[in-house]
Amino acid sequence: MELVEIPIGDLPLYSYDYDADYPPVARSFKDTLSSVNALLFVTPEYNRSIPGALKNAIDWASRPYGTNSFARKPSGVIGASPGAIGTALAQQDLRAVLGFCNSPQMNSPEAYIQMKPGLVDDEGEVTDASTREFLRNFIHEYARFVERVLTVLPRED
Repeated sequence: MELVEIPIGDLPLYSYDYDADYPPVARSFKDTLSSVNALLFVTPEYNRSIPGALKNAIDWASRPYGTNSFARKPSGVIGASPGAIGTALAQQDLRAVLGFCNSPQMNSPEAYIQMKPGLVDDEGEVTDASTREFLRNFIHEYARFVERVLTVLPRED
């Protein structure tokens, strides 16, 4: 399995007015989404929900009508936040949106990481052995989930 980051920071605010003529950055974003077999959403939690930039990206990807980039594409959700419940509420909101977008979702294991100082070092390595093992297992289960979904619901090209 190869993981690639799909940037969302350059997307303008979505508006229905763009549906007739998507700006190049949004077309490129949708092209990148179509080139991957599955999506793993990694999100923080802002004010008990997903960041506005993530919702904006989902709106771009699911429009215009009939070109939903998430339909039948497997997805997983994980996140980290300083709060004691990690990103539980953001993930709940994100799962509701992905369900509406017809994206098959990995429901278990769930992963709500409480980000504490020193959990990740300057090189991006997880310093806590139990968290590192949990994340390793999560990615393993995600890969198995994607394989199962794509076996049952092959993507149409």
